[in-house]
Amino acid sequence: MSELKDETIRGVYERWAEGDFQAGGDLFDPLVLFVMGPGFPETGTYLGPERVTEYTRGFLEPWERISVEAEEIVPAGDSVFAAVRQRGTGIGSGAEVELRYFQVWSFRGDRIIRFETFRERPDALAAAGLRC
Repeated sequence: MSELKDETIRGVYERWAEGDFQAGGDLFDPLVLFVMGPGFPETGTYLGPERVTEYTRGFLEPWERISVEAEEIVPAGDSVFAAVRQRGTGIGSGAEVELRYFQVWSFRGDRIIRFETFRERPDALAAAGLRC
């Protein structure tokens, strides 16, 4: 079952890398919780698919081009850990930006019930129940 979750999240990141940021939305539980952890400009908690969609729209707004890719995916029982690289070009400024961070996706059955973004790898590993 862990491998299915692993492959599911890998597929989401593959589509995000191609610019399809609606990918994964069909997997959200009606009460999905998205937590953008400390250290990010848009730190906060977003409850439900509609709020996650609103966040995503706002997140994409300042980018002319953006790619979010998983560099590493590790299954962890009902969770999946991902090391992420984000690259983009700002609208207007043309500034090139590259950022690395970490995400943990949690499942109940085949539904995503929570995903959280971390600046620090040890924090994400701990949240996924993995050793640092």
